[in-house]
Amino acid sequence: MRRQQPRSISGAIGVLAAMVVLSGLTALLTVVYRDRLVRSWETGHPDVGGALQPPAFVPVAIVLFCVFALLAGVLVSFLRGGHPWARLALSGLSIFMAVVSLAGLRSDPPTLFLVLPVVWVALDLALLVCLWLPATSAYVNGSWESDPAPTRPSA
Repeated sequence: MRRQQPRSISGAIGVLAAMVVLSGLTALLTVVYRDRLVRSWETGHPDVGGALQPPAFVPVAIVLFCVFALLAGVLVSFLRGGHPWARLALSGLSIFMAVVSLAGLRSDPPTLFLVLPVVWVALDLALLVCLWLPATSAYVNGSWESDPAPTRPSA
């Protein structure tokens, strides 16, 4: 008998989809505002002069988006299958991505890029709540069932 997935799993998948979209938006904005990011970084590092090249923001943002989206997609399929380790891996992935998004603030980004990490951390917290609700725990532990076995009346 196949277990019906609880709302907490559906919520986690929805939040994760929003995180993938936000990651893609961040990568797109990094491409569009590449020059502004570089100028902002150079303004925050006047002592460097011409000796140091500014960081390559665009390739990092694109690779981070692709890796995150693909890994999230794979882990969601395992979470839907009720594998407990997928919940742990998704939790680790979301925490790692929150740290990465907050670390991006060290490059003195333009104002537009200051809002994205705040939204990311909010989504990250929502994902972690969904992943660790009791209904999710019951689902991945195998005790969540849509139709309990019918009981026979005692004679």
